[in-house]
Amino acid sequence: MQPLVAVSTDIRPLDGYFWHAAPQQYLEAALSGSGVFPVLVPSFGDRLDLDRLLDAVDGVMMTGSRSNVHPSLYGGDASEANGPYDPARDATTLPLIRRAIERGIPLLAICRGIQEMNVALGGTLATEIQERPGSLDHRAPVSDNQDERFAIRQTVTIKPGSCLAGVFGAGDIAVNSVHRQAVDRLGPRLQVEAVASDGTVEAVSVRDSATFAVGVQWHPEYWAAKDETSARIFRAFGDAVRAHAGLRSGLRTAAE
Repeated sequence: MQPLVAVSTDIRPLDGYFWHAAPQQYLEAALSGSGVFPVLVPSFGDRLDLDRLLDAVDGVMMTGSRSNVHPSLYGGDASEANGPYDPARDATTLPLIRRAIERGIPLLAICRGIQEMNVALGGTLATEIQERPGSLDHRAPVSDNQDERFAIRQTVTIKPGSCLAGVFGAGDIAVNSVHRQAVDRLGPRLQVEAVASDGTVEAVSVRDSATFAVGVQWHPEYWAAKDETSARIFRAFGDAVRAHAGLRSGLRTAAE
């Protein structure tokens, strides 16, 4: 059985249309790495009945994106340099994240997704972090080759006792790094799962969640088929999704 997982979409203009789209790498990692059926959620904001959606799925995945969460949603100032923005995605993903957490549905949030997760739960973001004194440059190398841009080149440290310590063990893992924004003030319901050597928050989880509810700043989807560290997070998410599906099935059987 492939449980259904709701996947966020970007709004992209192309060929005279506005497309609601997600990169193939995320969908492939969900399908092959987690063993789930990814279902794209159109970014129509409050026109969507999110509870109806969450009645039908057993997990939620937030993808990365070139766009940034609009700063007005966390008290910041919008600028051309900080863009591009995707307000339709923001209007869909932030309430979807909150509702999934409230309902105890497994959540995996990647790159833009961890930033959405933090803002959705009352946190803020730091922009252009490579300009901070003492900060590493977390941006992708300049290259036309995607394998070079998404190369595994950074060490992050998993905190002992964290959710991800159960996936990787505590200590250092090697990941890729393709971002210029990061978590600044942490949302009150979140706890830090992993940090880079310069202190940048690289992973978070919902502290009171009864299920897998994790955001990572790196891109495990890109190497999920070839890199064991990348694959593990998708297996953990898939296990949580199947556990949720099994629980729902059991509750339905008991009710009958």
